[in-house]
Amino acid sequence: MIHLDWPWLLLLLPLPLLVRLLSKQQSRSAGAALRVPFLQQLLKLQSEQTATLITGSRAALWLMTAAWLALLLAAARPQWVGEPQALPSSGRDLMLAVDISGSMAQQDMKIQGNALPRLTVVKAVVNEFVQQRQGDKLGLILFGSRAYIQSPLSFDLQTLGVLMDEAQVGFAGKQTAIGDAIGFAIKRLRQRPENSRVVILLTDGADTASTLPPLEAASVATREGIRIYTIGVGATEMEVPGLFGSRLGARTVNPSADLDEKTLREIAHRTGGEYYRARDTEELQAAYAAIAALEPVEQEAESIRPRRSLLHWPLLAAALFATLSLLLRKPGGST
Repeated sequence: MIHLDWPWLLLLLPLPLLVRLLSKQQSRSAGAALRVPFLQQLLKLQSEQTATLITGSRAALWLMTAAWLALLLAAARPQWVGEPQALPSSGRDLMLAVDISGSMAQQDMKIQGNALPRLTVVKAVVNEFVQQRQGDKLGLILFGSRAYIQSPLSFDLQTLGVLMDEAQVGFAGKQTAIGDAIGFAIKRLRQRPENSRVVILLTDGADTASTLPPLEAASVATREGIRIYTIGVGATEMEVPGLFGSRLGARTVNPSADLDEKTLREIAHRTGGEYYRARDTEELQAAYAAIAALEPVEQEAESIRPRRSLLHWPLLAAALFATLSLLLRKPGGST
């Protein structure tokens, strides 16, 4: 249906008529300033010259009236308002915090036997998780030396998946700011409905760059009713080849030696979440599958009504009516 934002502006429709009446009264009260003995002859000549334009003038007056009405309609801001469209009325508010520090380039995770960088595997698993969360509002935080909001809370899961795919190791710096990432998530979630605020934080290291210590951030999250699920990613064993890539002198190392599992466990414990250890792709998938099993929480039903401005139509009509009126007022113009 068509809706006018400011319908009261239509009350100005008789304004030109009022101005015309007031101007006539003023001219009559002023009286004649000069006596012309042959005034009647001049008036007769003028009437003869304009006799052929009377019909055109009347048409022009109606056109100008239509133009004035069209301008008022445009000023009243006409809009087409569609039928209400329901938004998802249940689900959770999930902030995904993903580590993209330098160590996420470590190639110790495998898919189909091929060793891949940690972030590449995380992208695949996270995107699969995202597509399963229909009805949830999801947001994305990426962090390295700094944390930043890559995607605010939204039902647009497809865009979030694209933004996750575009994330690159080192974009936010080489270090790890776990506490700051939690702080950003708290800011985004604290105004959301209670019992639906969840953070899923994935990292492969220890906090080395935060201005807000991780455990202090976890305490703030607890006060705000935010649960944090933590995931520590990275293999515990990786074979490093010897000289010139041969097995001679090869050794086995722990590529996750820097992972601070103690802090991640404590963050999850303080906030009522869980800690998951993902040494390989299967364990990472299992961690997100366990979190995906969260029961949705009923929220207030939301709906929107699509709107489309119709302002250009009355403006176009006003321009057309005014142009025709000017053409009719010209001597020799069409009638």
